[in-house]
Amino acid sequence: MGGGVALSTIGGVRDTDSEPAAAGQPPEGVAHPRAIRSFVRRAGRTTEGQKRAFGALGPKYLLPYQAQPVDLASAFGRAAPTILEIGFGMGEATAHIAGLMPGNNFLCCEVHEPGVGALLKRIGEQGLANIRIVQHDAVEVLDHMLAPASLAGVHVFFPDPWHKLRHHKRRLIQPALVARLASRLAPGGYLHCATDWEPYAQQMLEVLAGEPQLRNTAAGFAPRPPYRPLTKFEQRGLRLGHGVWDVVFTRTGM
Repeated sequence: MGGGVALSTIGGVRDTDSEPAAAGQPPEGVAHPRAIRSFVRRAGRTTEGQKRAFGALGPKYLLPYQAQPVDLASAFGRAAPTILEIGFGMGEATAHIAGLMPGNNFLCCEVHEPGVGALLKRIGEQGLANIRIVQHDAVEVLDHMLAPASLAGVHVFFPDPWHKLRHHKRRLIQPALVARLASRLAPGGYLHCATDWEPYAQQMLEVLAGEPQLRNTAAGFAPRPPYRPLTKFEQRGLRLGHGVWDVVFTRTGM
């Protein structure tokens, strides 16, 4: 999820007040004129190791964007429960979770080239075979590549909180997008969001609670599921007294 100076978190970007360029048309049901996107543009340098990973591993693990449903079994070389990750930053948490869950497929969306290169490098170093990366806006991937009820889970970790009130409309977690995410989940599938910005956490909880296809797994915020690792960034924040909030909802049988 990645102009301007940005600080990477485990799955998203903290952007400055720079104005991202408009892209595409707003999705149906969104009240404001700017289309929801899963990223903000940011600068970054791809290292030599990441470049080598692109060349050696990209042909196998990079899945080209296509404006039509993808055959997930063919893309991964097996039929298995598939989890979509929106914005994986530098791939630290993604690689950790994929290693913990070898029986699941992970379809991971990120537009930031150094982040994609970093995850490819981790795939090679850790021998991970259950990840495929789409270097494209996850909202378009969701709309065009994924069939209804095709996902076992969705991870949205630390998306850009867009702190200023006038920018809240740019936040990724909005009712229209959550409804589409829910529609791609199979019954019993889950949507897991995490943030270290409490006002955004409250919005996430309200938006997900307002989606009739979803049911909260907790009375409010959820305990951190054991598969989501504490990264160095998060550990430092916790030492400084910063909170982290997890929201986990499941798809009903409707």
